[in-house]
Amino acid sequence: MKKPELLIPASCLEVLKTAVNFGADAVYIGGEVFSLRAKSKNFSPKDMAEGIAYAHARGVKVYVTANILAHNRDLDEFESYLEELKTIGPDALIISDPGIFMMAKKVCPDMEIHISTQANNTNYATFNFWHDLGAKRVVTARELSLEEIRQIRDHIPDDLEIETFVHGAMCISYSGRCLLSSFLAGRDANQGACTHPCRWKYALMEETRPGEYYPVFENERGTYILNSRDLCMVTHIPDLVAAGIDSFKVEGRMKTALYVADVTRTYRQAIDDYFTDPKLYESRLDYYQEEISKGTYRLYTTGFFYGKPDENSQIYDNNTYIKEYTYLGIINGQNAQGLYGLEQRNKFCVGDTIEVMKPDGNDLTVTVKAMADSEGNAIESCPHPKQQIFVDLGAPLCDGDLLRRKDR
Repeated sequence: MKKPELLIPASCLEVLKTAVNFGADAVYIGGEVFSLRAKSKNFSPKDMAEGIAYAHARGVKVYVTANILAHNRDLDEFESYLEELKTIGPDALIISDPGIFMMAKKVCPDMEIHISTQANNTNYATFNFWHDLGAKRVVTARELSLEEIRQIRDHIPDDLEIETFVHGAMCISYSGRCLLSSFLAGRDANQGACTHPCRWKYALMEETRPGEYYPVFENERGTYILNSRDLCMVTHIPDLVAAGIDSFKVEGRMKTALYVADVTRTYRQAIDDYFTDPKLYESRLDYYQEEISKGTYRLYTTGFFYGKPDENSQIYDNNTYIKEYTYLGIINGQNAQGLYGLEQRNKFCVGDTIEVMKPDGNDLTVTVKAMADSEGNAIESCPHPKQQIFVDLGAPLCDGDLLRRKDR
């Protein structure tokens, strides 16, 4: 039984390092162009090279998304971008456009190519088509059941890998191929500029009554008829493994380091527990569910894995996230006085009780004993995010430990 890869998203260098530190086997990132998350921070060539070096030094792979559906105007620049990626040296490219696929094979002949979910990969004939062209891996469409994935595994070569989303936001449109954003906001989801109109609230207007808006009720729960729950399969690891999936993919290239740390650590523990002893895994299902719910989410569903989702997979009354914790920063080094450094992400003060998340699964509840600014001057609080500060938490810490505060 093959142990699957845990593949985690990263929006920036800080988040990539968090994913690596908290247990990812591989990380996928986007560059500043030709990626389907144009609003995420994304990686400059310099940060991409640094991130790949950091990951490789710790035995973790890095894949770069280049999965837009290209127009004529994109092609010349795309070829130059591929030449740059060839020099930087990620482990694989994630591509959806057939023309870009052929270009990548020519420019980067020694680099693995993975076929994005944007290519609508729903059957084994499509998987074999991409394999015959030289693809190493194909990402399944989100609309497939576990039984369909099993059938694909049975009908494709052993060396063709299956990657599947197991956690994160679900798109209301078929494998992300949505035109709502282009139509309503003039921003193309297939060019990385989605405005997420599926999260908006809609009303009905009758032709002869302009200006009179009526709520769209699918049932008594409300009007967010396009808004889906988030996918979560952490308590279904055995079924995912039995389906023959090689890589467990987490959605979220616009998420914070706190989200990435929580999801990565929980799935890492669940996968390792299952492969150590299935009974151990079964005994900790409630723990995994509790831990995964400490991140930001919209309520959870198992998506299409066990058949077509029912009405409980939708959220009709609102489009808001459930958020229990606030991200405070990541430990990075010490100053001459022995205080631990971090770049603060949200405000906290001397005397506050906060938590330290450690990659090994342990959490420490600590009290902030002292704080100092970047010059070493004592302070009581630091109101400006992204400021370098130093803290005494009354406990030994390590680089990469993440600080969070439970929301009141």
